[in-house]
Amino acid sequence: MRKIQGLRWYMIALVTMGTILGYLTRNTIAAAAPTLMAELHISTQQYSYIIAAYSACYTIMQPVAGYALDVLGTKVGYAFFAVAWAIFCGATALAGSWGGLAIARGAVGAAEAAMIPAGLKASSEWFPAKERSIAVGYFNVGSSIGGMIAPPLVVWAIVMHSWQMAFIISGVLSFAWAMCWLIFYKHPRDQKRLSEEEREYIIGGQEAHHQTNNSKKMSAWKILQNRQFWGIALPRFLAEPAWGTFNAWIPLFMFKVYGFDLKHIAMFAWLPMLFADLGCIVGGYLPPMFQRVFGVNLIVSRKLVVTMGAILMIAPGTIGLFTSPYVAIALLCVGGFAHQSLSGALITLSSDVFGRNEVATANGLTGMAAWTASTMFALVVGALADTLGFSPLFAALAVFDILGAIVIWTVLQNKPISEIDDSQKPKQALA
Repeated sequence: MRKIQGLRWYMIALVTMGTILGYLTRNTIAAAAPTLMAELHISTQQYSYIIAAYSACYTIMQPVAGYALDVLGTKVGYAFFAVAWAIFCGATALAGSWGGLAIARGAVGAAEAAMIPAGLKASSEWFPAKERSIAVGYFNVGSSIGGMIAPPLVVWAIVMHSWQMAFIISGVLSFAWAMCWLIFYKHPRDQKRLSEEEREYIIGGQEAHHQTNNSKKMSAWKILQNRQFWGIALPRFLAEPAWGTFNAWIPLFMFKVYGFDLKHIAMFAWLPMLFADLGCIVGGYLPPMFQRVFGVNLIVSRKLVVTMGAILMIAPGTIGLFTSPYVAIALLCVGGFAHQSLSGALITLSSDVFGRNEVATANGLTGMAAWTASTMFALVVGALADTLGFSPLFAALAVFDILGAIVIWTVLQNKPISEIDDSQKPKQALA
């Protein structure tokens, strides 16, 4: 059988496509928000309930999805969840009120909870440690590409047919991808088209806790009791409201604050997502560079990326100081770059710290912490945006990220759990 050179990059491209389609289905509701609110008579607060329903179900299902992926495996587990979100997204077209939309979007959120843990698990299977942040950066870029595609695609679907058609198109595309995933994805040990040289490069370059299929698996309760978990979970809790706001509120922010119509939303709402793409890619290449330049280890290099992103998040925090919509868009572009660079580092840390048998579970639990905050902040935006305005809310996001950077330096130790556990074991007396 003919071997394919660089097959790991084809695998991460397949993961990236899944992330693109997952975020397309996620952002379809935001791009269609002005039309939905007008046609279904939905208020800003009711719209926040729809967003919160998605976030809450996503939050609850994060550890469940992570555990299912560790049990079922990356191939079968991810395909199952992808088929589910495709069906639920298409079913959103049947909704006739904000309540119906909330139920449908909650179901989509529950299924999409597997997306990031699955992408991280696939990256930890297919890439050596030194390239893992680059792989995560590339699959995470799909989140912003999906958000970038959504506004023009949704506006086109509304103009050509209806808002319902936007959800149907997103669902059909996701279902087609799930079938491709089932056909093409395999673990590197089982992939016959992978050369022996590349297989050795991948597996030989992984940390010990990813090379061995250790039967000892940390329980969710033990993970929750571990300091390393909280060193990742708390910064994710503080950072995720920014990404939830960027995904769900930018089109409505432009509509309400600057009077943008559908045409202008289609023209400008995707720009912050383009810069978020750059943040994913640049953020993936920064840790290896920091290791070379500063001589730091893998975990410290991720901390430096998180810190850089948190500082840059100050830019969208100042959005209330300017009246020009174009300055606001520029600041949101900086914010998109900043958040996705730090987000990729935070997501990758789960695979740096935890072993292969619990990486998806651990990532699901940190994701649960992140989306708990995103859910709460969506309700805050819905309650205060019409009275307090958006500017103080953007300022709060900047403060959250700075606090997250402080937490990661003070709580997260610079070793994987296996090394910390080994260092705490009593040494055997020499014979």
